[in-house]
Amino acid sequence: MEWIVIFGAGGHAQVLIDILELMGVYRIAGIYDDSPSLLGKFIAGYPVLGFVDSKTDVQRGIIGVGDNVHRERIAEKIKYHNPDFKFINAIHPSAVIGKNVTLGEGTAVMAGSVINPNAVIGPHSVVNTMASVDHDCVLEPFASVAPGAHLGGNVHVGARTFIGMSATIIHSVHIGHDTVIGAGATVVKDIPNHVVAYGSPAKPIRGRIMNERYL
Repeated sequence: MEWIVIFGAGGHAQVLIDILELMGVYRIAGIYDDSPSLLGKFIAGYPVLGFVDSKTDVQRGIIGVGDNVHRERIAEKIKYHNPDFKFINAIHPSAVIGKNVTLGEGTAVMAGSVINPNAVIGPHSVVNTMASVDHDCVLEPFASVAPGAHLGGNVHVGARTFIGMSATIIHSVHIGHDTVIGAGATVVKDIPNHVVAYGSPAKPIRGRIMNERYL
């Protein structure tokens, strides 16, 4: 089995560790995280080996950070300090992946999720527990679909956009980049870039500045 490392030591990383152990195709050498208090400690049975910008001996792995912008920044750091680093995908054995689905590097697909035919999941995106992404959808890089959210066919989700828990997006809707769709929202028309939208039907409630926290 091939050796890999994980970046991030929080809850999202521990979910990925569980998935990777179930996959049975990788061996986890350890974790890299920027919290000094964790250095040398063990998370889910694996040692914290250094900081995110450390030079790594192992040249394959995945980012275990739930926040989309933070995950993008970490990816940039990793490639700057380790130009030859290759990102793997973590796909839970219970996930259902349809025909002709494209999964970009560093993608995480959690337990019980469904991705239907011809969908394109951009690099470093997350399809979380029991979420569904229907046919011909596109998730741009670093997007995420929270647990229990459902996307109809031909939905387009912009880069770094977050679809909240149990949200429903009807078919052929376009959601802009850097937007947050609130938990339980019902989206029936296009949503622009850089907004927070929620409700049923969902409406943009306010603007959203870059890097604004949402988790």
